[in-house]
Amino acid sequence: MFEPDMAPTAPVLDLTPQDLDGILDDLRAYHAIFSPLFQRREQRAWAETYLHGLLLDIPRKSIEPMVLHLHGADRNAVRAVQQFVGESAWDDRPILQQLWREVAVDLGDAEGVLAVDGSDFPKQGKESVGVKRQSCGELGKTANCQAGVFLAYASVHGYTLLDRRLYLPQDWFGEVYAERRAACGVPDDVTFTTKPMLALAMIQDVVAAGALPCQWVAGDEAFGDCPALLDGIAALGKWYVAEVTHTTRVWRARPATAVPAWSGRGRKPTQVQVAPDAAPALTVADLVAELAPTAWQRHTIQEGSQGPLAADFAFVRVVAVREGLPGPDVWLVLRRSVTDGEVKAYLSNAPADIAVVRLVRVSGMRWPIETCFKVGKQVLGMGDYEVRSWRGWHHHMTLVLLAMGFLVRLQGRFEKTLQR
Repeated sequence: MFEPDMAPTAPVLDLTPQDLDGILDDLRAYHAIFSPLFQRREQRAWAETYLHGLLLDIPRKSIEPMVLHLHGADRNAVRAVQQFVGESAWDDRPILQQLWREVAVDLGDAEGVLAVDGSDFPKQGKESVGVKRQSCGELGKTANCQAGVFLAYASVHGYTLLDRRLYLPQDWFGEVYAERRAACGVPDDVTFTTKPMLALAMIQDVVAAGALPCQWVAGDEAFGDCPALLDGIAALGKWYVAEVTHTTRVWRARPATAVPAWSGRGRKPTQVQVAPDAAPALTVADLVAELAPTAWQRHTIQEGSQGPLAADFAFVRVVAVREGLPGPDVWLVLRRSVTDGEVKAYLSNAPADIAVVRLVRVSGMRWPIETCFKVGKQVLGMGDYEVRSWRGWHHHMTLVLLAMGFLVRLQGRFEKTLQR
């Protein structure tokens, strides 16, 4: 086994509200970039108030405590911010697109990684948009919650969140929920969309905007197990390194296919099938069991705040399965822990001649989005919202993303100052 140069991932975002004393001028300058995208003067003012509130060092960052901290006991100001976030018809899309341009300035890199993941928000009651008893990752069990899908950007310069989508469970599109959909302001053109397809829509938006350099997409098995997502990423000219379950089936070599010969009875076959004498597809677990010890190579990556992390890797060219037929030629990347032997599996459409150290690096780029969620929830009040509407959820998350982008910009400035 050998160990190549350590594959870097991204520096840790570790600014806290205590670090932000005396930066109001910086915040005003940052807000001024986005201010023209709000149509009304009062919207611009309340957006600055909300951004400032999300950066305060206070226990809870719902609207009332933020506004009371900044404006005193002004109930009119509280109601105005509630209306601004929950009801006001300002458009998120131009604001997010401007955010992507700013992220490109601060973090842009040709090897940039788009990472997709879900984050859930426990909620009481039944009135909030999309709330339902469902799998809640934050609590590690089935619970009453809202489920969001998020897109992050990571490079050797840092990381931040780029976009967000609220997942509406399929039940929400039935007649039973019709009144609730109307009460929460769910647009009529919103239809049931799976989490992987919500992720693909965000990736497509970022790529179409053309403002942010990126080559890779990373995601866990909740997204990697969706062939439509993987094929959609490939269609954009991007390379994915997506975790998949060990029951995923692949072929070692491309099997022969043909339309079966007609027996002379019944309907004449027209569908291509795998040849009867072709080797069957293997599960990832079966393939791992077949690998020789020499197939594994030790690599070291820099993964988050844990510091250098060594793992054994194996790289196998395989053929993906698409609806029972051979699909694209892909890399099967296997990553085995040196401490407990756990094996994680990834599929990648990167070129056959790619340097494997690049695959190693991207396999270690999942942690930035998880850290974004931690920063968002513990520092920026990402889960403290009390708005119930479709518009309110997306507006709140947009402003959280802007606040995170501000932290990223500040950290870059502080690091440059410290290096002088």
